[in-house]
Amino acid sequence: MTLRGYFDNSATTRPCEEAVNAVNIALRECWGNPSSLHFKGTESERLLEDSRRSVASLLSCESEEIYFTSGGTEGNNLAVFGAAHKLRRNGNRIVSTSIEHPSVDEALTQLGREGFEIIRIKPDSFGRIAEEDIISAVNSDTILVTMMLVNNEVGSIIPVRAAKRAVTRAKAPALIHCDAVQAFGKIPVKPSQLGADIVTVSSHKIHGPKGVGAIYIKNGVKILPRAFGGEQESHIRPGTQAMPAVAGFGAAAEAIGDMKESLERVTLIRDHMLKRFEEIGGIRINSAPDALPYITNISVIGIKSEPMLNYLSSEGICVSSGSACSKGKRSRVLTEMGLDKEAMESPLRISFSRFTTKEETDRLVDAVASGKSGIRSK
Repeated sequence: MTLRGYFDNSATTRPCEEAVNAVNIALRECWGNPSSLHFKGTESERLLEDSRRSVASLLSCESEEIYFTSGGTEGNNLAVFGAAHKLRRNGNRIVSTSIEHPSVDEALTQLGREGFEIIRIKPDSFGRIAEEDIISAVNSDTILVTMMLVNNEVGSIIPVRAAKRAVTRAKAPALIHCDAVQAFGKIPVKPSQLGADIVTVSSHKIHGPKGVGAIYIKNGVKILPRAFGGEQESHIRPGTQAMPAVAGFGAAAEAIGDMKESLERVTLIRDHMLKRFEEIGGIRINSAPDALPYITNISVIGIKSEPMLNYLSSEGICVSSGSACSKGKRSRVLTEMGLDKEAMESPLRISFSRFTTKEETDRLVDAVASGKSGIRSK
């Protein structure tokens, strides 16, 4: 099958050449254990710290505030459980949203079973969270606020900065965690500007390899680890680092380029796509007008997601119906947004990368139009 258009970048991205080359070098040349004291270990340790600095630079933070993990899911679990269990003597309330990634939402469900009070703020019909709802949800008993920066299904931008104001206003002992997996590498993510104490990011969403991510923990902030058995990553995430993946992550971070320029170009392509969808008719846009243009959620009214996905795939075009972690189940995010039955049965998530072209997008729109008429006529 020839790939004619890839629009599932929120699930994973194609590794860039810089990342592939870095992985190969780590496998072929720099394969020592970075904890070993001989020269091969020293070579690997140097590569480890170079990669850490590259990720830290993209986050505008200090390299010692970056700890490598296996990806966003582990990072989110480490942040949520680590912060909650560390601060449980200081309060009992955890504030989040009802549209978080499963790695946060399911962690919160478990903490609810342990006796924590979990507050999930609901979105509007476009998946947006109101600042005033964040401020009213945080009280003096709040020990953690955890919110994604960009929603992974509809691209809505969550006002994470409001959490800091809410915590200050309530005089709460809370830490603020931000899942920035879908924002990282697309828009500037600066923990100091977000007011975040903990930030999680992932490699394979920025054209790096799978199996590696990072967690930012602000200097001076303490959380409890989830694993034990080694001194690696300052005890936060013990175990021998996956150096080929780490090297690829660092190289992918270095290769990001001008995010503003990429955002402007992607916005133009997204707007062109939406205009063409409007001309076709019968397509509902579920994402907000001010959503991150890298993610657009639509519903092709009257055609369920699976047959449309299968048709597009047969045409060499890859999209998804929602989060890859949901495995085809009905979207919790769209349910929380209150979409009607027609829209809920036919969602498609179209997610761009900085490499997406207008020509690819035209092929997608043409295929959706063709599928829309062809599937209906069967």
